[in-house]
Amino acid sequence: MVLQLHGFPTSTCTLRVAVVCKEKNIPFDFTLVDLLTGEHKKSPFTDVQPFGQVPYIDDNGFVLYESRAIGRYLATKYASQGTPNLVPADPKANALFEQAASIETANFDVFASGLAWELRFTKMYGGETDEKRVATLIASLQAKLDAYDVILGQQKYLGGNDVTLADLFHLPYGSVIVSIGVNEFDKRPNVARWWKDISTRPSWLAVKNGL
Repeated sequence: MVLQLHGFPTSTCTLRVAVVCKEKNIPFDFTLVDLLTGEHKKSPFTDVQPFGQVPYIDDNGFVLYESRAIGRYLATKYASQGTPNLVPADPKANALFEQAASIETANFDVFASGLAWELRFTKMYGGETDEKRVATLIASLQAKLDAYDVILGQQKYLGGNDVTLADLFHLPYGSVIVSIGVNEFDKRPNVARWWKDISTRPSWLAVKNGL
């Protein structure tokens, strides 16, 4: 049975899973969960995902949600195909990967997703942008990317010299903030080189505009 991906076509977290599938050459069938009608907030979706958030996968009866957990599962299960070492097996390499993955969660996602919400999604739902919060988020992101530039001046990718899930996890929200005019990547040479590398990968180009 082909992997089933349940999500919304342009959802950042859904695309985070889709890009991993493409990197690992994993075929999947996509099932639309209509966020616009609130399908994700009621049964039968919440019977599977009690938080009412997309996506989840069904891998021949094994159901899993949370996009980063799904990414780790797929990269590990299909380690022998597609891009190697997205989750390194060597203990030291794996520790560096987990360090990089933690950096993405704590030092990038919180600021990039906040900016995406304030500058795009709030307006979509009829709200008003909190300009003070935007300024704070941008200042915080700038400081974090200064640290990224130091790390990426010493190695090709965030977890070492091979691309890992930690790099790919940046793609959905990174692309959103670039599209709304917050392009802090190009202001730092090492970050700019890294972002160009990961954001032009065929896997991301195949899914970035939606499923």
